[in-house]
Amino acid sequence: MGFRLPRFVNAKPSLKRTLSSSETTMVPKGHFAVYVGEDEKKRFIVPISFLKHPSFQNLLSQAEEEYGFNHPMGALTIPCSEEAFIDLTCSLQSS
Repeated sequence: MGFRLPRFVNAKPSLKRTLSSSETTMVPKGHFAVYVGEDEKKRFIVPISFLKHPSFQNLLSQAEEEYGFNHPMGALTIPCSEEAFIDLTCSLQSS
């Protein structure tokens, strides 16, 4: 089962995977960038509102345990599969 993610963030909260080759893509106000993946890291733009959800907070705790606060990617990196991350964020959007 494939997921099609929007290239641009709509007016309502949504998940966006950065599709450009440049990782310096601007992050819209009210969102933040994370890198997700076990081997190959992919960049996602997510709404700040996700930070209040306990399940997303659990992912952040796992990231802290795995990487600490000084990760070589230089950005917030979530240690889970891309598929698990997309499943979680889709369920957060619908709640």
